[in-house]
This record gives sequence, C-alpha cells and structure tokens, in this order.
Amino acid sequence: MKILLVEDDPMIGENIQIALEGESILVDWLTDGAAAENALRLHTYDALLLDLGLPQREGIDILRDLRARGDALPVMIMTARDTVPERVLGLQSGADDYLVKPFDLDELIARIHALVRRSRGRVEPLYKNGDVAINAITKEVSRQGEQVILSSREWAILDALIARPGAILSRSQLEERLFGWSGEVESNAVEVYIHGLRKKLGQKFIVNVRGVGYMIEKT
Repeated sequence: MKILLVEDDPMIGENIQIALEGESILVDWLTDGAAAENALRLHTYDALLLDLGLPQREGIDILRDLRARGDALPVMIMTARDTVPERVLGLQSGADDYLVKPFDLDELIARIHALVRRSRGRVEPLYKNGDVAINAITKEVSRQGEQVILSSREWAILDALIARPGAILSRSQLEERLFGWSGEVESNAVEVYIHGLRKKLGQKFIVNVRGVGYMIEKT
C-alpha cells in the first residue's frame, strides 16, 4: 500500500510516517499544498491523508480539485478543526473519512485499512486465488495451507497487484511501490521480485502481459 501524507507539522508528520512504515506502508510525506497537488497528478496512491491548514494551498481546495477531475482516490482528512460545520464541509467536499487531532495512531492505521478495502470493493481483507490465500491487513500469505514468508519488497509488489485484480500494472507503477517517487530504482528490480514471488506462489500466479506489465487474475 502506498499513501500520500500531506501534513505541515513536522512532529505529527514524522510520527505518522514512522507508524505507517512500521506497518510496511510506503509513505510519501509532503508539507505544502502545491507539492501535494503536483504529486497527485504525477503519481498513483492507494489513499491520501490530508491536513486542511496547509501552506500555499488549503487542503479543502486540494480535495475539491481532486473530485472535480473525477479522481476517486480515498481521502482521509486529519485536522484540529473539529466543529460540526467543518466536518460536514469536509465530507461534502469529497472526503471519505474525517479524523480530529489529536488521534491514536492505531486508530489511524485501522481506518486507513478500512478505507482502502472499501475503495477496492472488498469488505473482507482476504484475497484467494487457487491454493494461495493473502490477508492484506496482517500480511499473512499461505500456499496449500503452509505459511509463505515474503520480504518487504516482495510484499510491496504483491500488495499492489492484489489491490486491483485483473488490472495490468506497468513496470513503472510497480517501481513506485518499491522505492517511492523520490527513490533510486535498480534497472531489474521489478523482475527480480516478481521472480521471487513466482517461486513462492507458483509460476502462473503473476501474469506477464508482454510489453504492458503484470497482473493477477480477478477471482
């Protein structure tokens, strides 16, 4: 899972980033509205954690523009603005959830998982394909009832694929899940981790669509 975090308070932003990365969630953390808008147009995320009081551009304006161009990205507002009219405005502007500061990080993580599951059309976090079962929350993977151990980067690839069964993800989209849009990417990184996943989950589990990308079947 890859999250865009937009928070200008350095202590809050750092604590959220540490907590999410501790759950193997890839985080791009930005501190102003203009940079956030640029990232949203250039990159793909599973959810947006959005503060409202931001430098350069207000969070509510970012949200409205996102929805105006038809982007259904799940958005959770995180703010100290806790009056009923402000919460109503956020939800009416297109937010999917609204969390008032200060909040518990465990609650934030649980809400993110629920938000992303709903956006993927799955209430339950379990994905099954043949003899492979994957729990997207606990990151437990099994084949023929036996536990399969994955590296963090193998999981990043797998999580991106199970998020959209039947959809083809390009090499560049998968590279972003491995390193983030500011990281350096080894030229054959995606192929290496796909190879590792096939050895553990079966050669046919991940389909290579030549010249386009990779996918797993929709079940």
